[in-house]
Amino acid sequence: MQEELRSLDLDPNPHPNGNLAIQTVALPSDTNQFGDIFGGWLACQMDRAAELACSKVAQGRVTSVSIENISFLSPIDIGSVVGCYTRVRGVGRTSIKVEVEAWINQVENDEEWTKVAEGSFIFVAINDKRRTRAIPK
Repeated sequence: MQEELRSLDLDPNPHPNGNLAIQTVALPSDTNQFGDIFGGWLACQMDRAAELACSKVAQGRVTSVSIENISFLSPIDIGSVVGCYTRVRGVGRTSIKVEVEAWINQVENDEEWTKVAEGSFIFVAINDKRRTRAIPK
């Protein structure tokens, strides 16, 4: 496990994979008792980004089915700009699998972007009655 985490830090040219889906600022109201941005807040942003990507593919309404995993790589400071990038990894008859990466930047000191989390989400296309529907080809 420790070896796997170290390999994540050794990316010689770190940059986001995928398309920018959402970008927001981490605010004081998003912190835990220690002043760090709450992991649940970041998971919510990543889920929103995944939903946007999947709704484009499905050409309509989708809903989360599962979050296969989220790996939190680094804490986030208040005031960080958080960007969530998405890559669709698979499309089935009714479901879509998408990977999401969360990256941060500190605007005031113009730091490089840093990856702080990554995860894999599965969504299903639904109709107006909230029943599964086929994804248009």
